[in-house]
Amino acid sequence: MALIAPSILSADFSKLREEVEMINSSNADWFHVDVMDGVFVPNISFGFPVIKQVKKYAKKPLDVHLMIVQPERYVQEFKDAGADILTVHLEASPHLDRTLQLIKAAGMQAGVAINPHTAINQLEDIITDIDLVCLMSVNPGFGGQKFIPGTFSKLEKLRKLIDSTGSKARIEIDGGVGSGNAAELIKAGADVLVAGNFVFSSANPVETIALLKKI
Repeated sequence: MALIAPSILSADFSKLREEVEMINSSNADWFHVDVMDGVFVPNISFGFPVIKQVKKYAKKPLDVHLMIVQPERYVQEFKDAGADILTVHLEASPHLDRTLQLIKAAGMQAGVAINPHTAINQLEDIITDIDLVCLMSVNPGFGGQKFIPGTFSKLEKLRKLIDSTGSKARIEIDGGVGSGNAAELIKAGADVLVAGNFVFSSANPVETIALLKKI
């Protein structure tokens, strides 16, 4: 059974506390928190003040996904803001091993995200040091995008890499996830499903989360 991580990027920020309480009461496992800087991706989301408010009411782990340049500058700040899992992009981290060690030293699980065009083999040298691999199934920057079908072949390659190396890394799929592809993603080896627009645009988000959890 996969973990479900609703992305608060798709939440109604005029009632953020209510949205957080809704996720608390649902079958969701994590909060997925997308941080964008307008440089690494062509969009800006939110930063420490919003994360601190989510953490204030959240009863489940915060899975913080950094889509920013030089993420190593802010590792301790994200820990202080409430991150339990901190994911950085391989493409934005020229000294990735060092950054992963900083994340772990700060007491968080360390994740690495890769864009749709990034080859799985670029993870080979660090896969045993990663707690979570976030496989982007859309181009990062905006919610509500369509799932990229080529993700399935990349997922299968990643699953083989993890299994062959003895890595304990979980595989997270982020982008365009819904009831139409969740079962196939899980069958192919996904451990965590990020769902934003699919959850928050539904008539009953709690039931939608429960539906994903049952798959």
